[in-house]
Amino acid sequence: MKYPFYFLMFTLILLSACNSTDDTIFIPLEEAYFPPLTSTTWETINPTTLQWDAQKITELQTFLEVNETRAFIVLIDGKIVLENYWNNDLQGNPFTADSNWYWASAGKSLTATLIGIAQEEGSLNINDKTSDYLGAGWTSMPANKEDLITVKNQLSFTTGIDYNVPVVDCTAPACLNYLTDAGNQWYYHNGTYTLLHRVLENATGVTNNQFTNTAIKDKIGMDGSWLSTNGLNEVYFSTARSAARFGLLTLNQGLWEDTTVLGDATYFNSMTTTSQSINESYGYLWWLNGKDSVVFPGTTAAIPSSVTPSGPIDMISALGKNGQFIDVVPSLNMVVIRMGDTSAQETVPVLFHEEMWANIMDIVN
Repeated sequence: MKYPFYFLMFTLILLSACNSTDDTIFIPLEEAYFPPLTSTTWETINPTTLQWDAQKITELQTFLEVNETRAFIVLIDGKIVLENYWNNDLQGNPFTADSNWYWASAGKSLTATLIGIAQEEGSLNINDKTSDYLGAGWTSMPANKEDLITVKNQLSFTTGIDYNVPVVDCTAPACLNYLTDAGNQWYYHNGTYTLLHRVLENATGVTNNQFTNTAIKDKIGMDGSWLSTNGLNEVYFSTARSAARFGLLTLNQGLWEDTTVLGDATYFNSMTTTSQSINESYGYLWWLNGKDSVVFPGTTAAIPSSVTPSGPIDMISALGKNGQFIDVVPSLNMVVIRMGDTSAQETVPVLFHEEMWANIMDIVN
């Protein structure tokens, strides 16, 4: 069932809780576990040692399975507490730990981390004009308006480019027209995000996959790659465990054991806290829980709710179409991965995310 927009807004308002608006505070994990880079070995924790109720775990797993989930992983302190696979992969084979699946817009958060690494290496500066990397005329806007747009505006969805176009994924100049000055409006505009991949390639001088491999993938033992799915944008595909590795990297603020992957603490903090004044629930391509209001994809209206009222208030989330979730919760030293489909084909299936976290918190509390 696809939920109409007004029902979504009404439901979230009812679910809204009194959440803190304090910025997310990441606490380094002194005893964090990191799985080996070149092995399938991954230490586990028996959920009974955490006093998690077995019946409630079963109820959560049933909920996930019947809702077209392919993979579900919960890490605590880097160790696997829950790991389940259901249904079939994209080729019709049983889904396993070795199966690849698309991240959809959860890959945006991977891109944000890559941009931070490129800036730390001196390849770009997010305060530079986007035209410094894409050249003049990358939009159909007057030059003085185009030059107002920075890489940071792309990261925070505040480019001011008109989203009223037939194909929101289109990146051709003809699809990128002036609506308002950069910084004056927040809108979840995929075309402006997709161009960050071209910014990265032009800034670093290598392909998106090559930079991802050397900057992150090889350092934390991920698999996966960026693939073109519709000729307009690239989508990241990987196993669920690779998504969990990225979540664990984020939980540890860009550190992987003794390796610094993203060492710019100022950028990391900016990426994982409110990036602009219009949508306080959005950082640099990361969704932020626990805020007083949120603007969801497809609208410019803020509603009085957090992203996921049932979830921890310090949770940050990489969220993608059909329920691709990478949730990072510093207060619980937890990472949650969910891959699969949903019956509601939403850009960001927030109601399903809310239901999932209501079940998880029923176990944790």
